[in-house]
Amino acid sequence: MSEKETLNNILSRILKWMPTLAIILFYIPNALDKIINHDQTGKIVESSAVMITAGLFILIGIAFFLFNKTILIGTSMLVLYMSFIVLIHTYKEKPSEIVILILIATIFAVYIRKPKLFNMNY
Repeated sequence: MSEKETLNNILSRILKWMPTLAIILFYIPNALDKIINHDQTGKIVESSAVMITAGLFILIGIAFFLFNKTILIGTSMLVLYMSFIVLIHTYKEKPSEIVILILIATIFAVYIRKPKLFNMNY
């Protein structure tokens, strides 16, 4: 393998992981905020236990999302969480466009990393 091919492989890997990194940089602070500041007011559910559980759910989803063997489980967990957030934003009549974009970006990051999951002949 030539030096140019090696460099192309490295750049290809970096570019494949960039959307995942962007998604992770959103989810980790969100999860940690739910765990650390679990007694937030003004939320639909003001229970500390629910907030901590949601934070742990996100962290477990992130862990699964990072590994190729469990990427489908992690994606499902993160998409499920964000779908509920979209519903909550809609219910409270708050803007939900950014949340929907994060949801779509999560699916896009998986598509970039593992396009075979989206193949109908899989």
